[in-house]
Amino acid sequence: MSAGRTARERVRAELTREITEIARRHLATEGAGGLSLRAVAREMGMVSSAIYRYFPTKDDLLTTLIIEAYNAVGDAVEQADEACDRDDYTGRWLAMCTAVRTWALAHPHEYALIHGTPVPGYQAPQDTVDPASRDGVRFGLLIAEAASAGAVAAPPPTPAPPGAAQDARHLEAIFPGVPPEVALRAVHAWTWLYGSVSFELFGMYNNLFHHLDATFEHGARSMAAYLGFTR
Repeated sequence: MSAGRTARERVRAELTREITEIARRHLATEGAGGLSLRAVAREMGMVSSAIYRYFPTKDDLLTTLIIEAYNAVGDAVEQADEACDRDDYTGRWLAMCTAVRTWALAHPHEYALIHGTPVPGYQAPQDTVDPASRDGVRFGLLIAEAASAGAVAAPPPTPAPPGAAQDARHLEAIFPGVPPEVALRAVHAWTWLYGSVSFELFGMYNNLFHHLDATFEHGARSMAAYLGFTR
């Protein structure tokens, strides 16, 4: 009986993998809004009623694709960070930025799914929260370690924005032990990263920049200076 269950589990895992692979291809041609369980089943040679045993609704399939995309970005960022010397904070930041951009350029439709226009009618469930935060958590760790090591130069004082005291409590959860002004800069830098990747991927830099690799690296190094890394 145990062997039989294991075989069924393997078959289910393989069919689930095939469904998601086909769905990713459909993202490229139909977009997230046009994703159809029936169309995926048709390509697989499966009756439409059978696919609902694996994904009861289109939203369930979208959620799986979203979680897998977030985890792929998280994997890329974490692996890039781990490959660097731990006290090379600028190098770690540059590696993380490059990992996000490289993954996005290689998987533009999956990137658009998680960072593009929201899918009409889709509400992301709680299951997506932890995968979505993996890259940000690793970035927060970098800032916290750099600040703890005294490797972040104190930025010049700027007026605190409205609600700064309330925001500081939330920032402390992401950047433990990091001065609020540095944490704010960290959020601005992280925003630049995804904004820059999105501008490139969605054509906003067309006819503006011709050397996108160099332009991206310049931006990432500028943000490292803005963050105040001293190593």
